[in-house]
Amino acid sequence: MVRLMKVLVEWWWCCSSLALILTAVHGDNVTYDGRSLIIDGQPKILFSGSIHYPRSTPEMWPNLIAKAKEGGLDVIQTYVFWNLHEPQQGQYEFSGRQDLVRFIKEIQAQGLYVTLRIGPYIESECSYGGLPIWLHDIPGIVFRSDNEQFKFHMQRFTTKIVNMMKSANLYASQGGPIILSQIENEYGNVERSFRDKGLSYIRWAAQMAVGLQTGVPWVMCKQDDAPDPVINTCNGMQCGKTFKGPNSPDKPSLWTENWTSFYQVFGGKPYLRSAENIAFNVALFIAKNGSYVNYYMYHGGTNFDRIASAFVTTAYYDEAPLDEYGLVRQPKWGHLKELHAAIKSCSESLLYGTQTTFSLGSQQEAFVFKKSSTECAAFLVNSEDRDVTIQFQNIPYGLPRKSISILPDCKNVAFNTAKVSTQNNVRAMKPQLQFNSAENWKVYTEAIPYFDDTSLKANMLLDQISTAKDRSDYMWYTFRFYDNSPIAQSVLRVHSAGHVLHAFINGVLVGSAHGSHNKVSFIMENNVNLINGVNNISFLSATVGLPNSGAYLERRVAGLRRVEVQSRDFTHQSWGYQVGLLGENLQIYTASGSSKVQWESFQSSTKPLTWYQTTFDAPVGNDPVVLNLGSMGKGVAWVNGQCIGRYWVSFHKPNGTPSQIWYHIPRSLLKCTGNLLVLLEEETGKPLEITLDTVYITVKDRTS
Repeated sequence: MVRLMKVLVEWWWCCSSLALILTAVHGDNVTYDGRSLIIDGQPKILFSGSIHYPRSTPEMWPNLIAKAKEGGLDVIQTYVFWNLHEPQQGQYEFSGRQDLVRFIKEIQAQGLYVTLRIGPYIESECSYGGLPIWLHDIPGIVFRSDNEQFKFHMQRFTTKIVNMMKSANLYASQGGPIILSQIENEYGNVERSFRDKGLSYIRWAAQMAVGLQTGVPWVMCKQDDAPDPVINTCNGMQCGKTFKGPNSPDKPSLWTENWTSFYQVFGGKPYLRSAENIAFNVALFIAKNGSYVNYYMYHGGTNFDRIASAFVTTAYYDEAPLDEYGLVRQPKWGHLKELHAAIKSCSESLLYGTQTTFSLGSQQEAFVFKKSSTECAAFLVNSEDRDVTIQFQNIPYGLPRKSISILPDCKNVAFNTAKVSTQNNVRAMKPQLQFNSAENWKVYTEAIPYFDDTSLKANMLLDQISTAKDRSDYMWYTFRFYDNSPIAQSVLRVHSAGHVLHAFINGVLVGSAHGSHNKVSFIMENNVNLINGVNNISFLSATVGLPNSGAYLERRVAGLRRVEVQSRDFTHQSWGYQVGLLGENLQIYTASGSSKVQWESFQSSTKPLTWYQTTFDAPVGNDPVVLNLGSMGKGVAWVNGQCIGRYWVSFHKPNGTPSQIWYHIPRSLLKCTGNLLVLLEEETGKPLEITLDTVYITVKDRTS
């Protein structure tokens, strides 16, 4: 009888597996059915983590991927950054931090899969949503709509990326690691804005992507009406509660973005998400037949150069399981690792078992997956904000508040989402060098242009985005006028569409103002002194990243919109413009460009718009290196000619502290000695108080 039962079970297994394969659709090595992705004929429950290759360095990639694998991940997910790969139309960049193929091959070498989110609109808190700025200048273009100009370039770039992946044999259908691709991104947020053009566009995008024949499935996140065979997926923090589910019974439940914290903006209140909350929502999603969960981000990294979108800090998702520098954040990393192991231990019951759900109380329920009389898994859910004891199979189980217990054998609790056994760790900075010697600093004061110094002129206020074309954060607006008013003071009133403004009259700073992430536009109003005669007015308008989301992105503007002096409107005055600062245009932050200007000795008094230059030796060891800019105001930093990002220490969070003071210098950017540090300070910082620190982790008991 036992032998007969064994034969019957084996027969059931064989038939079930065959049925899963026969009902699966699309691709050769990667298929799917209504339960999960199927890889080489095997249904899978997969845990994935987002790591974006441009937000770290190639030297960091192996360690980041190894830690992700150790944390129980099966998949690494990344966007493809169109703006970084094609900064000029037809001119491509795939080297260094942009070496996408190298990144994917490193993932493959460590035995993990890849989800490639091509977009090519990606949002991702990336300037212009990852779209290259040159698209803006194409006549008649409407981004992300059934618009021939946009579709042409979108298809061209998507095809290029797909062909690049095929040439390197990186799709699973070729034996490579890429098991999923994504087209578009969160289009459901804007689809209604485009009306009929939105619906037809999303259908075209799906058809175009599938037609590229990658051999693996395509997904669309936050797209309830994703056309077949594209899979609609969920983004958010509570997809076990919010996801409406696949729009076809033949599609699995996939979660493409489980936000491990939230991106930080300058001046904004940070959002911290606990390990317990993440684990609860993952377990609930799996209990409701979810089979793929991606953590966004697993490692956020650094917004080097100027890739961050409007007001987003240089540090990106620093509270992820792997912090900005790639160090493990506990207990988040360890708690999720234990969760993955518990779920994987009962994956066969989850994938092949019959699910039943029943109530255990007013806000308690059980999700049971029974594969056979002896194989069973259960998820016991307590959604109530208090501890409870429930009866399951005539056995009492204590469930902490807002928690889920996982019973891989329907008897013994292997994991509870609220019980964290992993010790907390604490990140600390150790000063290695203080730049407190005035003799070691050189300064260069940026020239303030007047109207006669500019070559670009117009009888109107130009849009900064259209004019600067993202070549720089900075653009000068200049004009002049004759004043013989007997009034000692006049009122200067400026309307700006963002983001920062510094006003100079006859070369003297008379006022500064800025917007915020939630309200980029602002009005600057100051009492100013004019001279009796010709007054030269110079406004330095600065963007802090370009917008990254919303419909009709190509219509967004920045810079000055209206200028009045003593109620006299100068908006349609003859204006002169200069894109970028002189120091930027001469690249004085590089070793070769430094000699193009006359640097002076450091003086005790500091002026706005000053460049600072010094050199330093790399700290010994392998610990991450950071620049403590807590004494500075606002600006940009370069090390050995490489931009390590924007800083804005003077824009405080609601609690009165800076949003970010430490700025990552990857070890691979450093030489042993003689590293060149250059800062552009817009305000009046204190460079003598800057320190070079290293980062280390100490373990702290959770109860201490």
